[in-house]
Amino acid sequence: MRLGALYTYWVPLGFVLAVTVIREAVEEIRCYVRDREVNCQVYSRLTVRGTVKVKSSNIQVGDLLIVEKNQRVPADMIFLRTSEKNGSCFLRTDQLDGETDWKLRLPVACTQRLPTAADLLQIRSYVYAEEPNIDIHNFVGTFTREDSDPPISESLSIENTLWAGTVIASGTVVGVVLYTGRELRSVMNTSNPRSKIGLFDLEVNCLTKILFGALVVVSLVMVALQHFAGRWYLQTIRFLLLFSNIIPISLRVNLDMGKIVYSWVIRRDSKIPGTVVRSSTIPEQLGRISYLLTDKTGTLTQNEMVFKRLHLGTVAYGLDSMDEVQSHIFSIYTQQSQDPPAQKGPTLTTKVRRTMSSRVHEAVKAIALCHNVTPVYESNGVTDQAEAEKQYEDSCRVYQASSPDEVALVQWTESVGLTLVGRDQSSMQLRTPGDQILNFTILQIFPFTYESKRMGIIVRDESTGEITFYMKGADVVMAGIVQYNDWLEEECGNMAREGLRVLVVAKKSLAEEQYQDFEARYVQAKLSVHDRSLKVATVIESLEMEMELLCLTGVEDQLQADVRPTLETLRNAGIKVWMLTGDKLETATCTAKNAHLVTRNQDIHVFRLVTNRSEAHLELNAFRRKHDCALVISGDSLEVCLKYYEYEFMELACQCPAVVCCRCTPTQKAQIVRLLQERTGKLTCAVGDGGNDVSMIQESDCGVGVEGKAVFSSVFYFASVPLYQGFLIIGYSTIYTMFPVFSLVLDKDVKSEVAMLYPELYKDLLKGRPLSYKTFLIWVLISIYQGSTIMYGALLLFESEFVHIVAISFTSLILTELLMVALTIQTWHWLMTVAELLSLACYIASLVFLHEFIDVYFIATLSFLWKVSVITLVSCLPLYVLKYLRRRFSPPSYSKLTS
Repeated sequence: MRLGALYTYWVPLGFVLAVTVIREAVEEIRCYVRDREVNCQVYSRLTVRGTVKVKSSNIQVGDLLIVEKNQRVPADMIFLRTSEKNGSCFLRTDQLDGETDWKLRLPVACTQRLPTAADLLQIRSYVYAEEPNIDIHNFVGTFTREDSDPPISESLSIENTLWAGTVIASGTVVGVVLYTGRELRSVMNTSNPRSKIGLFDLEVNCLTKILFGALVVVSLVMVALQHFAGRWYLQTIRFLLLFSNIIPISLRVNLDMGKIVYSWVIRRDSKIPGTVVRSSTIPEQLGRISYLLTDKTGTLTQNEMVFKRLHLGTVAYGLDSMDEVQSHIFSIYTQQSQDPPAQKGPTLTTKVRRTMSSRVHEAVKAIALCHNVTPVYESNGVTDQAEAEKQYEDSCRVYQASSPDEVALVQWTESVGLTLVGRDQSSMQLRTPGDQILNFTILQIFPFTYESKRMGIIVRDESTGEITFYMKGADVVMAGIVQYNDWLEEECGNMAREGLRVLVVAKKSLAEEQYQDFEARYVQAKLSVHDRSLKVATVIESLEMEMELLCLTGVEDQLQADVRPTLETLRNAGIKVWMLTGDKLETATCTAKNAHLVTRNQDIHVFRLVTNRSEAHLELNAFRRKHDCALVISGDSLEVCLKYYEYEFMELACQCPAVVCCRCTPTQKAQIVRLLQERTGKLTCAVGDGGNDVSMIQESDCGVGVEGKAVFSSVFYFASVPLYQGFLIIGYSTIYTMFPVFSLVLDKDVKSEVAMLYPELYKDLLKGRPLSYKTFLIWVLISIYQGSTIMYGALLLFESEFVHIVAISFTSLILTELLMVALTIQTWHWLMTVAELLSLACYIASLVFLHEFIDVYFIATLSFLWKVSVITLVSCLPLYVLKYLRRRFSPPSYSKLTS
């Protein structure tokens, strides 16, 4: 005996698979197109036949590549030449390390001196480079030119590199390819993307397995009631097919379509314009997030620094008193005449003012000289160094720097009268309020490193010949370098509590012989291949003693709009926020306070730098004694803790109200996300703005009702005969019920404004109550009740023909489905009403074509109408009564806000 047409089984399943496959295929095609665009970018390669075009996918180690301004660097390269007159270039590294500030890069000196780029092909040279590794902040190598007498060797450091993924911000550069493919720093710092499945999908799959188990059990029970007569195993298969509608295939369609709608709504949200949804598989995950992991630079902050405070120990200048600083600078450079004859009192006052002016001047001059900023003059977007630089036109000048802090400091010195107007690798020019140009020769620069926490510069004043060593850095290191004072520590603390990023500025005058001795030792240390950084640091430290403390500077990183209320909302919603950043510890801590990631009354435990197991053990014990304390930890210390005490560290960290991980590599960011998922079993969401956040975003996971129906067979002596055949089954799975169920994606418990005002409502989602084994069981019981009511009601009320049972029960089933959707809705949307009416209209219209299954003349009678109404009322009314009583005596939290 046949169980109905074959299409009634494969059409619904095929439709579900088609929707899913098409959605996934569209996303894969988009991803393929994006990859192809990157791999097909064309670059110029320098060869003996001239420049030839090469696709980025065909670049090989040893190629000499020409990269233009605003072009992406396609491979890890050593910087050989630049077209810039100042002999350097700037990189935009936001897609590598997430930092939007520009990085200064220097070419190899002996290749930069060559007359033309083509001469690179005429020299005999080689590069010694370290093995590929994931460290994007360091590099050790040497460049050796063998065809000179004697051979020339130059040390190579991070300043001579152009990492893949960065963008050339100034000039045209030539580099030799060092690493490609999987050996690229950017590739080694990213993990292989995984296919993400939403928590909601996993929960539905789990419940579907339970329903399948129930399907098997019911089929076996039906066969057992027949006493396993005859070929019972075939009967079992028949019952499995017959009851297959227990598995909610139509739900999969609605889920996939719902995800598409959620994605569309996100794209069209006016509050987040320009949003592009890359994956429509997991948008519902955003409603179940427990941990939000965010980058700092460009995500929480705008990476725009504003100078807020200058502190000289005895006096401090804020934004409201910068005109006094300007007055002091003006007096130094414009009032060169002798003191006018006057009484004793005014003369003393004048000398005191001269002394203060001198102190302010020394501080401002140090700030104007101790940096890595380069002024660039542009006209109509095109660099025009030749003309504009001669006049130092203020309107054409923009500052390029490796740190927004430094740009803020140089812009401030310009505002008070001392302007940086020119700079190259060996000199710097400042302009005074009287339009006089001060020339300085740059003798040495010591860039900022995470280990040193300071940067220095040695300059010679061309007008006097004086050599001065200027240094600025974090208070924790500068306190041991400057001469004894009684105000540094206190004032640094005061400024830090205001959310300012504090830098200590100091200077030291050097005699000519003193400098020459230092230079010889410094050059020797830089050529070392083994322990180079240690030897260089030792030589520099020989100068860093008893320096004169000049001032403290305080700058503030401007936060993104609404960061503070957003973080407050997340905290109230029960979502824990972790900040993972490649930035410095002091910067990260400052931003955490400023953004209110850490509240004013919360203690902060700064996890000290640990390098081995015993140190990590002691520091973890110290941290364990703290309660309700935010954690700040560096990437190096984090690596040690995860190596030896992974479980203990994650247990303690997960109890913290907020965690800040600074100096994190992309790999570490992804590792933290993975550990959070494994240790807590909670959903994580990662937010970032750069290529360095890709691993973290890929690793994070960014998840809701099952309904089952059918009990007909138990009535008809347990015979394996289908009640609803052919198109009735397909129609029920698709057009009769799909639109109303699908419209539930538009349902809202409360308005978005109320949800933002009461973020505690989010905690209900975190508990997963909308879809749990309890709610699933409730819906199963409801389904059994309604299925029984419809079936036995139709059996009791049918008159003479079997087809009448089909007409009464199926119509009641459709009406019950529509009413149950209406019962579930919290907030009506006009599309929901349309979906309900459209589905009902589709069913009524299709009755004309379903005469094979339904008696069209019977459904037009009054008997049919009252019987269907009674059955539908009995199946739905008790549920409406129960819902009313539940909302009356045990209302959900959101209903209290909408009543």
